[in-house]
Amino acid sequence: MNEQDLYESIGQVDDDVLLRSDKKRRSSRPWWAAAAAAVLAAAIAVGTFFPGGPASTTAYAVAEASYPEMAPYPNEMDADFEAQYDAWRTDKRAQDRDPAYADGLEGYFRASIPTFLRGAGTENRAYSPLNVYMALAMLAELTGGESRDQILTLLGHGSIETLRAQANDLWNDHYSNDGATNSILAGSLWLEDGVPFNQNTLNTLAQNYYASSFRGDLDSPAMTEALQSWINDQTGGLLADQVQNLKLSPDAILALVTTVYYQAKWSSRFSEENTAPQTFHSPVGDVTKDFMHTSFDGHYYWGDQFGVAGLSLANGGGTMWFLLPDEGVSPEDLLADPEAMDFLLSGGGWDQEKYLIVNLALPKFDISSQIDLGEGLQALGVTDVFDPDRADFSPMLSGSAEDLWLSEAKHGVRVAIDEEGVTAAAYTEMAMSGAGAPPEDEIDFTLDRPFLFALTDTQGLPLFVGVVNQP
Repeated sequence: MNEQDLYESIGQVDDDVLLRSDKKRRSSRPWWAAAAAAVLAAAIAVGTFFPGGPASTTAYAVAEASYPEMAPYPNEMDADFEAQYDAWRTDKRAQDRDPAYADGLEGYFRASIPTFLRGAGTENRAYSPLNVYMALAMLAELTGGESRDQILTLLGHGSIETLRAQANDLWNDHYSNDGATNSILAGSLWLEDGVPFNQNTLNTLAQNYYASSFRGDLDSPAMTEALQSWINDQTGGLLADQVQNLKLSPDAILALVTTVYYQAKWSSRFSEENTAPQTFHSPVGDVTKDFMHTSFDGHYYWGDQFGVAGLSLANGGGTMWFLLPDEGVSPEDLLADPEAMDFLLSGGGWDQEKYLIVNLALPKFDISSQIDLGEGLQALGVTDVFDPDRADFSPMLSGSAEDLWLSEAKHGVRVAIDEEGVTAAAYTEMAMSGAGAPPEDEIDFTLDRPFLFALTDTQGLPLFVGVVNQP
């Protein structure tokens, strides 16, 4: 797929992603008491983009994040390669965190992945657990009381301090800006002039979430241009087509915008010469798709209802796993199967595995989906932020925060694979107003019917998971 296709797939970022007021409810309340909004966008792509610094737009800044410095990955043909490599390796190691920081996340993953992937029917569906995690962690910083406690419970924490530390470790452990594997999470808060914000909260977002905050007339052309420039800087222009149409609503008092930039290729690319048409048995009928083919010596895994093969991404970019249900078993069945979830969260540490020759046939796919997170989050116990009478956003605003609530929460994802690697994009919008054991030493692993996939990082944390019913 090309960049233009990716641009057009993500969807327009428009007035609905802004924090706005409910005019019917605020007649006797402060002018800024409103339903809130947060937009969290993730862009993951194969390419050669370089995002800018944490905030290239400083004219309106009231709190700015500072990103770690990182030496570029050196060209092996350079005469001083060894010195450059040492500098690169030093900076990479500086970002490493004790893997124990991820302890406690399993419950959130185990609860949320089936919740947001189930019910796809014959359609495709995808979800980014880490994107939603970061959204919820930042939302916890803006809330208090029971509103915050419910988020902490879902994310497996007893205090905002432990959540804050984990989110900071997660940000740093995933940060890479070396030109080979790029992974950058960026955040920003945009406030209307006159909003009585809490500076301590803004400083906390900058120091722990690397999120910058800006203040001005959100309805002005200058502020619109500043916001567009910030997003383009963070995503290397990847979302330029969407950003050019972004304009804050006249009713907006706050906009929370986050981006995720990611770049990686397969460790061993597919040969285009081996790509050929083949039949995929979708729930709505057989279709002919281009299948990529490769053979490799590697691990094959299995459970009672599925088989699994994985492909590694270059330069420590993680692994993409493909779970093929047995004949007569659907992806929906696997989402209800504790063993399948155990594998997704195992990071490849699985007893039922065998090292053999895997002849992989994988359809090139380009899937997209949009999920309304509201019902699922409430089912997972995060309820008060959606209730105007119970939501508590007092840590964000220094004045009264009555009737500030989360009015909607949406999550959109697109994932595509080809011979080069993985291209994906996702956003989370929160508006506040088969197989079995192999019999031999070689197996044909053909994904020609609906399957699950998971893109995990080097620690096995799921960046993206999805159901492919129609590649």
